[in-house]
Formats: sequence, C-alpha cells, structure tokens
Amino acid sequence: MTTEQSDGTRPAERSADGDGQPPTGGNGVAEAAQGAPSSGRIGPTGSAPARTTDPDGPDQAAADRSGLDTGAGATRIDPGDTGAAGEPGKNGRAGEPGKTGRAGEPGKTGQGGKPGKTGQGGKAAGPAAATKDGPGDTDPPSEPTVATKTGRDGDADGHGKPDEGKDTTAGAGEKDTAAEGKEPADRWSAFGPAPEPVLTRPRRALRAVGRFLIHEWTLATVASLVLAVLMTWPTLRYPRYTLPQDYWDPSLQSWQMAWSGHVLLTDPAQLWHSNTFFPDRWSFAFSDTLLGYAPAGMLGHGPEAALLRYNIMFVLAHALATLGAYALARQLGAGRIGAAVTGVAYTYAPWILAQAGHLHIISNGGIPLALAMLARGHGWSLRYGYRPRRRHAGWAFAGWLVAAWQLSLGFGIGLPFAYLLAGVVLVSAVVWFARRWVVRPVKRPFGGRLLLADVLGGVVFAAVGALLAVPYFKVAELHPNAARSLAEIDLYSPPASGFLTAPAESRIWGPLHEGARSVLPWHPEMTLLPGFVLYALAAGGLFFSVWRVRHRIFLLAGVLVAMALAMGTRLFDGRFTYVPLFDHLPGWNGLRTPGRMMLWATLLLGLLAAGAVTAFCARVREFAAERVPPWPGPWLRLATLLPLLLVVVEGLNTTPHPVVPQQPPVMRAVEGPMLVLPSSQALDQPLMLWSTSRFQPMVNGGSGFTPKGQARARDVSVGFPDQTSVDHLRQIGVKTVVVLPGQLGGTPWEGLLDRPVDGLGITREEVDGAVVYRL
Repeated sequence: MTTEQSDGTRPAERSADGDGQPPTGGNGVAEAAQGAPSSGRIGPTGSAPARTTDPDGPDQAAADRSGLDTGAGATRIDPGDTGAAGEPGKNGRAGEPGKTGRAGEPGKTGQGGKPGKTGQGGKAAGPAAATKDGPGDTDPPSEPTVATKTGRDGDADGHGKPDEGKDTTAGAGEKDTAAEGKEPADRWSAFGPAPEPVLTRPRRALRAVGRFLIHEWTLATVASLVLAVLMTWPTLRYPRYTLPQDYWDPSLQSWQMAWSGHVLLTDPAQLWHSNTFFPDRWSFAFSDTLLGYAPAGMLGHGPEAALLRYNIMFVLAHALATLGAYALARQLGAGRIGAAVTGVAYTYAPWILAQAGHLHIISNGGIPLALAMLARGHGWSLRYGYRPRRRHAGWAFAGWLVAAWQLSLGFGIGLPFAYLLAGVVLVSAVVWFARRWVVRPVKRPFGGRLLLADVLGGVVFAAVGALLAVPYFKVAELHPNAARSLAEIDLYSPPASGFLTAPAESRIWGPLHEGARSVLPWHPEMTLLPGFVLYALAAGGLFFSVWRVRHRIFLLAGVLVAMALAMGTRLFDGRFTYVPLFDHLPGWNGLRTPGRMMLWATLLLGLLAAGAVTAFCARVREFAAERVPPWPGPWLRLATLLPLLLVVVEGLNTTPHPVVPQQPPVMRAVEGPMLVLPSSQALDQPLMLWSTSRFQPMVNGGSGFTPKGQARARDVSVGFPDQTSVDHLRQIGVKTVVVLPGQLGGTPWEGLLDRPVDGLGITREEVDGAVVYRL
C-alpha cells in the first residue's frame, strides 16, 4: 500500500479541469524501491484532486500538464513504477530528501534506500496508465489511473528498458498483463503522426533537384527560353546560314562579337583598334560594340561560327528581356500572370519588331533585371513600400554588376539607363540625408552593409562607363563628322501618329498599317506602336489596379515623358524635351534615333498593365472561393490568361531571314592590309563578317558614319588601277587590292577589270574566282 504525505494544501485550490495553478512536479511517478522507504505524502480523496507543489521546477510540470485530469472527483492513488532489477528509474543524490510527486502519487525514491528521483518511462505496475496526449483520453472515475510519460531516460543504469517514444494507456482489465511484464498494446498509436523518414544523401540531392525544377524562377526561365525560340522562329532553323531581318547590320554585329572574343584571346591591348577601317585607330568604337558578348565571341572561328553565335545570342536576348521584365514586375508586387504580361509586352511589342536587325537594341533585358535586383536588395516594392527586413546587400551589388554589363553592350540604350540610375542615386541620397538628420534621426537608415554594397557597385558601374566612354571621346576628337546634329535628329524624329502605327514586320497590324507607314519619312524608326492590347490594359490599370493611386500617376507620367522624348524635335521643336538633353548631357548628342526611348514607355505601360491584371486575378480568386460549389473557378482562372494570350498574339512577327552571301575563298587566302572592291556602307558589312577567318587589316568597314580617310580611299579607288589610286593606297599602307567580279555590276567600279596595269609596278592574278592586285 502506498502512502501519501499531506502538505496541507486544500483540494479546492486546484480546479477539476486543470486550468488552475499547474503542479511543479516531475514527469514520472514515484516508485517504492526494494528495501527503500517511501518518502511521499498522502493526498486527499475528495471530489477534486489536491494541489501540490514540487521542487523539481516548472519545466517538468509543463510536461505533465496535459495528463493531469482523468475525471471529475477521481482520487488518484497510484502505485510506484518499478525499474529493472528492483532499481528506481532515475537515481537521486545521496542523502537528499525524496522529491514529492503530484497529488495522489507516492514520493520519489533514490537508489539503495536513499531518497532520490525516479526517471521517466518506467514500466507501469499499477492498474491503469493515462496517456500524456490530450485531456479527452480519460478512464472512468471509478478506476484508479496513473499519468506516465515514457522517454529515453527510463533507467539510470540502462537495465530497465522503457517504452521509448510513445505513451501507453491501460485499463483496469490489463493488470495481469502489466504484472507479467508485458507491454500493453497502445490503442491510440494509429492516431499519432507518422515519423519523418530519414533520407539518404542521394534522396536529399534528388529532392533538392526536384524543388529547383519546380521553382518559380526555374519555370519562368524555361518559359522565357521556349517563348523566345517560338517567337523568333525560324532564327534557329538554319542558324549558320541566315540572319534575321537583313544581312547588313547583323553582319556588322556578328563581326563585333567575333572580333572582341578573338582580340581578347590574342592581343587585348588592340581591342579598340580593329582590323577594319585601316589605317584609322579606335575603329572598334565607331558604333556600339556589344562588348558584353565577348565571352561568346571566344567560342568558334570563322563566318559560320559568327552567324551561329549571333543567332543564338539573338534568341537569348529576347529570353533575357522577358525574364528581366517579369522579375521587375514581380519584385514590385505584381502577380505571376500580370508579371508575365509585362515581360511579353516589353519584349515583343510591335514597335520593337522593326529593330530585329539591331542586336544592341534587342539586348535590353539587363535594364529591368538590374532594376529588379536593386529593388530587391533595398527591400523596396511598389506595392508594399520599403521593408527594411528584406534588404540584401548581395542583391544590390549584383544589380550594379548587371547594370554595368548592360552598359557594355552599347550606349544606344545604355546611356539613358545610366542617367536614370544617376537620378535614382541622387534621389536616394536626398532621402538618406533626410531620414538620417531631418525627419527621423536614424543611425544608418539603409544599413551599413547595404550602403557599402551601393558604394562599391556604383563605383564599378561608373568605372565601366568611364572606361567605355574614353574610346568614344577619342573618336569624337579625331572624327568631328561623327557628331550628330539637330538636323539629323529631326530626320529621325517620329510624329505622334507613329505611336499608333505598327512596322511591316508585325503579323497582325503590319498589312493594315501600310498606308500609315507610307507617309512617314523613315518608317523603321518611326513606327512606335507598343500594342493596342497593352494600351487597353494600361488604361484599365489607371482605374483598377493593385498599385496605389499615386503610383499609377507616377507610371503614367513616366509614360508621357518617355513618349515626349521619343518624338525628338517633333514636339514643340524639342525645346523643352529632347534639345536640352542634347545640348547639356554628355554623350546625348551621339544618339540619333529618339524613337528608341519608346523602350521606357513600353516598360512602364507593362507595369500599369500588370497592376490591372493582378487585381483582376485576385478578384477572380475571391469570386471563385465564394461559390458553393466553386465550379466556375477553373473557367475564371483560365480567363485570367486571356490578357497574356492577347499580348503574345499581338507580338507575332513576319521578320524575314535572308541567306547570307557565302564567304569568297579568297578571303581565306590573301594577306592584308588590303582594300576590297567594290566598297560601300552596305557592301562592306558582309565583308567584315567574311574577315573573321583571318582578321586581316582592311580599309573596308561599315558603321554609323564614314571616316574621311575611308571616304578618300573609296573616291580615289574609282579610277583603279591608275597612278593616282596606286600612289594613294601605297601611301596609307595598303599592299593588296581584291576585286570581286560578281559584285561590280551597277557600281562605279564596273569597268575596273578592263584597265591595264602596265607601268604601275603592280601585279595581277586570279585567286579562287577573284582578281588580286599586289601593290
């Protein structure tokens, strides 16, 4: 018989439902060891259990809290637990008094007759055991029960083996089973949670790969690539033989990538002094360089490799633009479908189809991607505002690096981007100063690490811009005719009707707008339609959107400013828009096509559209959730894809892919410096591509302007071979003149092959279908 020692606490001090002061006793019940006195106390047997205190502390009391009550008015008189070999579950310290148990439980005894503390999880020797889990699993009040928690600390010496990891509940009819030392069946184990499986290293790696494959950004990247292949088809059908739109500017840009990769591997010091426009220096800076694609230029050799490289980068540029605009819209707070609308509209707007032959304009994905990274690094979102906890210095620094890479592709669209970032930095500096010293004095309001990342990233961006600008300033100094004039800007400035006119490459609107294009002086740069679907979605975003009203106004203002700049001198003669920038911003006078500012208007229209589509998708989800049953849900969710589908359809194109003329075999045989005849802006661009086999120095070359030295050589060579032309070519260092007979028809050099070479000190021979003159 177990005895309980009373501590004088009244039964009424503890409620029957266990909500009163919890006991502070241990988890286990006391056991009467063999030959050891029981140092417990007898609790009352009234209608409510006695309230006891236990010096073991609150941690163990909290562990027993869920199993305190087994029934109203039940008196708990529990026998002690028996450890292995008659030893208690857990040893107490010698000479210390036994720990008191809960009301109705015996005291806890130590080993060898010394009072001590029992362990958890000894085998139940009493008539019943109540589980720890839940107050509802109780036995009838007529049966005595014991609350037992089993665990790993069952026996101090390891002889008694407790039931680890689960609680047991036994009724009065299980006394014989418990007495025989057998573990009663746990009838509640079926309701317990399944244990977490222990994964092996290969399975963990496989799970990580699976999570990566279904991640949003993985799916967005794959979708951007697939869409780029489909929307630019048949670019990758014959990538070694064709070029999109035409083979003039694309041939030039194919040569640019090939030259940068070749010279960086062989002689990096000669990067800006290319093999074309001989003997002029700094000739690589005569146009945008696509220098950021130099790593791709290191792969492959010759014209076919250059064509393959160009076509691959052409498709990847579309994919990056889609992904970058999608990332920016998502960072600002748009939903997935709304962000997809922004990405597709930004990349495949009808106006940009006319720029298919200008890879430096198509390669604009770094702009929204850098802005998205910078916004992410600074914890800023258009929808949720500034969230300091989301700041990340690494993202901010990566954004600056991407911006520097975008600038290295060319100043045509990189220069306005650079000035935009400079304006953002200026505004941020003002805000920082205001928050630090004026509005609410805060020590390091943007964070020290973030400020350091911005400083280092800004320095890298500025250094890249300065290093790239040096060759262009040299060109402007050596070739004053390279500077643009306001008369030239006026020639390329589009009227307001251009914003509603699509280029001929648009599959949907191209044939319908043929009449509107015919009245434009230079329609490839004046057809600036971003898409009627995009106009409609952006207009809806002004009234129904997830963006705040002031943000919608800012986006609309940005659209109007970009359009005003895109009109060049057509809006109030540009006195208040384009001309001040042309006169005062360094480098701005090198931009001759104002219509390309439509890139920024398209991006901002896409963000307005994303706000409307995101709000529409949210409303659809709310409406579907309110339906019982929610059968309209799938159809309404499918309807949310309609704006995206319409934007994709409006971006379909009919861009031609002409076959590039094959390289004459003589280009692989002759040495330079040389002059290839006939020569002109259009004819020299394929020649640049053909020179990628050996990169011989040659007078030929095509760019945004014609150097005076090249123009002089072309004029003199019209009379070739004669003494004047031979003397001039020898004077500038030309040793070989190559004549391509198949291209002479209709040019000033048409009768060249009929002229004698006697007395000129030169030789003439036929090499692989061409005529070669050695000077």
